[in-house]
Amino acid sequence: MWKWLHPYAKAERAYQLCNTLLPYFAVVTVISMLVGWVWGLGFAPADYQQKDSYRIIFIHVPSAILSMGAYSSMAIAAIVALVWQLRNAELAVIAIAPVGACVTAIALITGAAWGKPMWGAWWVWDARLTSELILLFLYLGVLSLYHAFEDKKAAGRAASILAIVGVINLPIIHYSVEWWNTLHQGATITKFDTKAIDPSMFWPLMVNILSFAAFVGTVTLIRLKNEILQREKHRPWVRALLNKG
Repeated sequence: MWKWLHPYAKAERAYQLCNTLLPYFAVVTVISMLVGWVWGLGFAPADYQQKDSYRIIFIHVPSAILSMGAYSSMAIAAIVALVWQLRNAELAVIAIAPVGACVTAIALITGAAWGKPMWGAWWVWDARLTSELILLFLYLGVLSLYHAFEDKKAAGRAASILAIVGVINLPIIHYSVEWWNTLHQGATITKFDTKAIDPSMFWPLMVNILSFAAFVGTVTLIRLKNEILQREKHRPWVRALLNKG
């Protein structure tokens, strides 16, 4: 793994990789988001029980899935940073954290909006909702811890440790509906049961999950580029880049 990571230990090489990947992620984001939202919100059939109010699923479920996916990516970057001492991996942790926090906030807000007509309340201290709220606090904790240190090397190490420790919350979020008696409905798209969700709803949902994943990737790449430039601003290659621009 070190042989694969070694070239990207150099900030300039990592910056170039971000530039290479960014257009692809951006194009996938725009196309899949347009297709997914139009398909899901405009053409997917209404649910036989929840009617059109269920359509918030096309935003809520992708944001909830990506809130955990982004945290998993952040934790992997944290492990790489601590084990292989790659500074760019630390920057990836900080680049992902605010993006993951925003996606988690979207999941919580849309979940509350969906819960009001279904449960009669904007918020209940349900196991799934509470563990998702803890996930938001973990993202904010990583950011706060990083900015609490003047020594950025120590800050990156501390933030990475917290990111890794917080992974324990991910299985709690996922299995909370099975471990406890909760108001939140159980899994649908991960049950591999064709009767769990109709294909006319399933496929636009998949497109929207792809769009959120590409969106998280796009914003993360932009933030990582900025973090690299900020950290390496005194390097000759950054000065040459700025002068060229």
